[in-house]
Amino acid sequence: MKRSVFAWLLMLCMMLTLCALAEGDLEEVSIFILDSDGTVSEEIAPELEPTPEPTPDPAEPQYEADGSILLTMSFTGDFTIGENVQHSGTSIFEKEFKKQDENIHFPLRNVKDILLADDLTMINFEGTLTTADRNPDKRSNDYLFRADPSFVDMLPAGGVDTVSLENNHVLDMGEEGLQETKQTLLSAGIPYASEGDPAVFFVKGVKVGSLAYQTFGGRHDEIIQKLPDDIAALRNEGCEVVIVSYHWGAELDYYPNDNQVRLGRATVDAGADLVIGHHSHRINPIEYYNGKYICYSLGNFSFAGNNKPSDMASYIFQIRMRVKDGEAKSEAIKIIPIRISSRTDYNDFAPTPYVKATNIEAVIKTLRQNGKRLEYAVENYPLKWPDE
Repeated sequence: MKRSVFAWLLMLCMMLTLCALAEGDLEEVSIFILDSDGTVSEEIAPELEPTPEPTPDPAEPQYEADGSILLTMSFTGDFTIGENVQHSGTSIFEKEFKKQDENIHFPLRNVKDILLADDLTMINFEGTLTTADRNPDKRSNDYLFRADPSFVDMLPAGGVDTVSLENNHVLDMGEEGLQETKQTLLSAGIPYASEGDPAVFFVKGVKVGSLAYQTFGGRHDEIIQKLPDDIAALRNEGCEVVIVSYHWGAELDYYPNDNQVRLGRATVDAGADLVIGHHSHRINPIEYYNGKYICYSLGNFSFAGNNKPSDMASYIFQIRMRVKDGEAKSEAIKIIPIRISSRTDYNDFAPTPYVKATNIEAVIKTLRQNGKRLEYAVENYPLKWPDE
């Protein structure tokens, strides 16, 4: 008799549980196992997986109360990973990779929460993702960078959404290496911008276009001539935000030269909404010209070219743009001062936000001091958004 009662109770509990689950009841339901005398001997709580949040469609508009769309975007300087094939033996990047238990995500571990929290992150990818051999025309160079294509996974996982791919290292492994790099990026869902090959994508329903150029060889006037048509082509394609990236200037310079200033302002005059620069491996000041921002150099970000650069300070530039009726307006900016390494004794290629006030102030002071050379330099470098 006791066994039949036990079996009946067990069957009843199971039927009630199945009914609850069938009706989509996400409350915790327990199954009680009874002893032969009717006492509870074990309780089993089934593990229910919550319904995952749907991934927002980037082409689907996300409107604010006033009908505008607010974009929060982050930009960084040079991102160089992998080995320098010109050096024999184990590269400094490979050594650090082994120290980090061969976790390919190690470079972005200290900034990914920042980059995942925004709407768009763009980096300057300075190197290659390829198995191709070195460019025969560059065999005399001191630095030729190559990373295995598998390392591309660190970008989307770390919050990177798109890259500028116009710099003096994209051809380190020749045209074959560049083409494999481009395909590798696209396969990972990372659109790239290179000269003649703009990136076009959606962010919260806003169509964004990105252009990229390098100015080596004194190409400033040439680019100024072609810019209006290049930007107009993106506008005609429906781009509401146009970002232009430049690899320009001289290495180790803390402020732009006259040609950079002339080109940067001409880019705004031609219709760009934002100008982003890099190459000097040093931070440069920001200008606010005709309602748009010009970042002359964001310095290094993750840089595998040097075991301990003489200056490891840099910053992430963030901007809020409000887009309404097809027009983008710069609403606010802030910077996140960083060291390009999590360590002070050597460069481990893991950019890390500064926490010490003295380090943060040193970055701001450098930007302000060198901004005195510029007519439209910003006066303040906010560390928080106005509503924070």
